Amino acid sequence: MNQGNSKIFQLTMASIGNWLIVLAVVWLLGSIGLGWLVNSILILFGFILIAPVIAFIGLRWWLNRNLIIDKCPVCSYEFTALNQTQCQCPSCGEPLKVEGGSFSRLTPPGTIDVSAVEINARQIEDK
Repeated sequence: MNQGNSKIFQLTMASIGNWLIVLAVVWLLGSIGLGWLVNSILILFGFILIAPVIAFIGLRWWLNRNLIIDKCPVCSYEFTALNQTQCQCPSCGEPLKVEGGSFSRLTPPGTIDVSAVEINARQIEDK
């Protein structure tokens, strides 16, 4: 009736036996003067566990400093890019340069960028 419980007990005893064997090997290596080998393996195991956590935290810090969310100066489409890079607006295709936390148009040397302002004829006549 309770055949499942005996299997759980057997698995538990087998896993305890494995840990006892590992502990005996570590004790044997330490007693014959190879404790440095055990310490090296433990340090390597600790590094393997900690390195991904440090890498994840470092990557998040780097992305927070270098990921820019801004609007295209031509079509006002908001998108994301990396700081100090060149990219194209996904909406209008305008080549853009990312610097100082915002997008600016990437124009060839000698090009003058002009912003036009519309003035009503009535305003001119009133003056």
